[in-house]
Amino acid sequence: MFTRRMILPLISGLLGTAVLLSLGFWQVDRMGQKAAVIAAIEARIHDAPTPLPADPDPETDRYLPVHAVGRFTGEEALVLSSQRGAGPGYRVVGVFETGGGQRILVDRGYVPQTQGDAVRPPSQAPVQIDGNLDWPQDRDSYTPDPDLARNLWFSREVGPLAAHLDTQPAMIVLRATSETAPPAQPVPIATADIPDDHLEYAITWFSLAVVWAGMTAVLLWRMRRESIKEDTR
Repeated sequence: MFTRRMILPLISGLLGTAVLLSLGFWQVDRMGQKAAVIAAIEARIHDAPTPLPADPDPETDRYLPVHAVGRFTGEEALVLSSQRGAGPGYRVVGVFETGGGQRILVDRGYVPQTQGDAVRPPSQAPVQIDGNLDWPQDRDSYTPDPDLARNLWFSREVGPLAAHLDTQPAMIVLRATSETAPPAQPVPIATADIPDDHLEYAITWFSLAVVWAGMTAVLLWRMRRESIKEDTR
């Protein structure tokens, strides 16, 4: 027996279940898109390095493997970071100047926090570096402004670092260097660092849809049972 007072709970149940299912399917779609992006990045980051472009473009040159010959100028910034298995520390971002006078940021890698105040100055002898161009997007509305007095930064956002260190607005994330004793441990770009939680999110939304539908069904069953009891009195 279906009564008029059951219409609103039924509509609410159907709409809620539909919304939760749509969110689950959207996550499934995003999972496929993310897999394609990761595959494209994985295919590119391991290509043979090419000469550093004169004017790197963030749209077409992101993750491009490059090599360059020049020297580190000694100008650096420390970016607060952490490394799995090593704890808190810093990413050392230095200025690299090519033989042609091109100045570009280089993410030289990680140093533990205990060594952050005593990072060994880089040699200014000519070196060759290999890495991937990148424009990290690790800043959000909660990221503090840099502490310039301590040369401490909280993001590798290229624009502010490039303006502060007077370089091109581009960054090479180091993979290898000809230095015999580099001052930091390189942390190359790897797809394992790209978050891909869409499957977990999809399972969560689908599970909530099942719970919502089940709760709606139980509510309608109770309302129907009460209605039958009232009619039999």
